[in-house]
Amino acid sequence: MRAAPTILHLDMDAFYASVEQASKPSLRGKAVIVGGLGPRGVVATASYEARRFGVHSAMPTAQARRLCPNGAYLIPRFTLYRQVSDVVMAMLRELSPLVEPLSLDEAFVDLEAGGVAFDSDSARAAGERLRAGIRAATGLSGSVGLAGSKMLAKVASEEAKPAGLLLIEPGTERELLAPMSVRTLPGVGPATGEHLRRAGITTVGELVEAGEDELVRMIGRAHGAGLYRMALGLDDRAVVAERDAKSVSVEDTFDVDLHDRVRIRGEVQRLADRCVTRLRNSGHSGRTIVLKVRRYDFSTLTRSETLRGPTDDPGVVREAVARLLEAVDTTGGVRLLGVGVTGLADYTQEDLFAQSLAAGSDVADAAGGTDAAGGAGGAGGAGGADRTGAAVGRAEPEAADGAAGAPERPEPPGEPQEAPERRWAAGSDVRHVLYGPGWVQGSGVGRVTVRFEQPGSEPGRVRTFRVDDPDLEPSDPLPLVGDTSG
Repeated sequence: MRAAPTILHLDMDAFYASVEQASKPSLRGKAVIVGGLGPRGVVATASYEARRFGVHSAMPTAQARRLCPNGAYLIPRFTLYRQVSDVVMAMLRELSPLVEPLSLDEAFVDLEAGGVAFDSDSARAAGERLRAGIRAATGLSGSVGLAGSKMLAKVASEEAKPAGLLLIEPGTERELLAPMSVRTLPGVGPATGEHLRRAGITTVGELVEAGEDELVRMIGRAHGAGLYRMALGLDDRAVVAERDAKSVSVEDTFDVDLHDRVRIRGEVQRLADRCVTRLRNSGHSGRTIVLKVRRYDFSTLTRSETLRGPTDDPGVVREAVARLLEAVDTTGGVRLLGVGVTGLADYTQEDLFAQSLAAGSDVADAAGGTDAAGGAGGAGGAGGADRTGAAVGRAEPEAADGAAGAPERPEPPGEPQEAPERRWAAGSDVRHVLYGPGWVQGSGVGRVTVRFEQPGSEPGRVRTFRVDDPDLEPSDPLPLVGDTSG
C-alpha cells in the first residue's frame, strides 16, 4: 500500500458501444448492443441506454433482443476498436513507463514512476488531464480511479462510472469498502458470493467482522486469507509494464450444430490457419497445439499435442489438429470448435519434419462448461492478451455473428459457377460510388439497407440497394476524430 493515491486505473465507458455511437451519429443516445448476432451470439458490450433495459455483457443476444427489441444490434469492428485503443494507450504511456494494459479499454498506470504525481492533488490533476485528453483525441469518455493500490484504484474507477473520477485517500479504504457488496472484491464470483451469503456475509464490512480464521474455515486457506486482506484494503501488487502472452487461439460457435465430418475437418483446418496468422503477427511460435470441441450437449473436450520444438508453420499445425480431431467423437453434433497454440517462444524449430512426425502427445480432457461468448476466449480456455473479450472480446470479426461459413468446394467440371451472394452484416462499413461512406443497418431477401453518415456529421439518410449492387462496396472504418474523407 502506498501513502499517496498514485496508482491510476482507467476504464473506458461501454467501449465498443461508445465507439459505435461516436462513429454513427444516428445512434447517439440510443440503445446499442455489440456482439454476436446469430442465434447463439453473446453480447460483448451494451451502451448505458441499453443497460436500462437489463442488457449486459455476456448475456445471450437472443435474451437481449427480448429485453430491448428496438436496440441497434451490431457486429464488433475490432480494427477500429484497436485503433482507438492504441491512441488511448499511447496517452497513458506519456504519463508513465509503467502501464499495465488489461484489455483494449482498461489499464493500470503507475503515476509515481512517471514523475507526474506524488500526492493527492497532483494525482487528481493528472487524472483530469487524462480524461480531457481522451475526450479531445477520441470523442469518448473514460472513468478514472486513483488509490494507493491496484485493487482500490479499480474499485474507484467502477464507482466513478460513467465518465467520472474518484480518488480514494489513503487511510479511508476500510470506511469506503465496508458497505460495498462482497462481489466488489476481485475473486468473489457468483459461487463464492452465494456461499458467503448463506453464512450471513453480504458486505465487505461483514467480511472483516467475520475474521480471517472464519473465512479460512469457510473457503480455504489461500482464498480465505487473501480475501480478508482485500477486505481490509490491503494490496501490494505492483503495476507491471509487460505481460507475456501465454497462448494464441481462435474459435467459432456455429448457428447450427455441425454433423458432417468433412465440414468439421474443414472448419478445423480453417481455424488452424487463422491461429497461425495470429501467432506470426504476435512474433511468436509455440510447442503445444490445442483443439477445443464443444459438443451438442455442451460438454467441452480439449485435446493437446506437444511438439519437439516450437513452430509457426501452418502445415505442422494443421497436421497436429487433424490428428487430435481423429480422437474426438463428433457424431452427436458440434456447436463450437477452437484451435490454440501454447508454450510460446520467440523462435522456431527448423526440424519441421521431426515435429510433424512427433508421436508423443499430451492429451487432456475437460468436460462440462456452458456456451460462452461465441468466438470469444481461447481454445482450451487459454485466451490471448485481449479480454473480450471479453472477448469480447476476445471475439474475432470473422466470427462476430457466431456463425462460420462452409469451406469452399469447387464446382464439378462443366457446371456453371454462380457468384456467391454478398453478405452484409449489421454495423459493417460500406462506401457507395454516389453517396459516399455509410454503414449497414440490415439486410435480407436480396436487399441491404445503408445509412449514409460518418463521425462528426448529422444523422444521415437511409437507402436500400440490391445486395449485389456494383456501386456498393465494403469499406474500412473512418477515424472518430479528424479527417473522415476516407
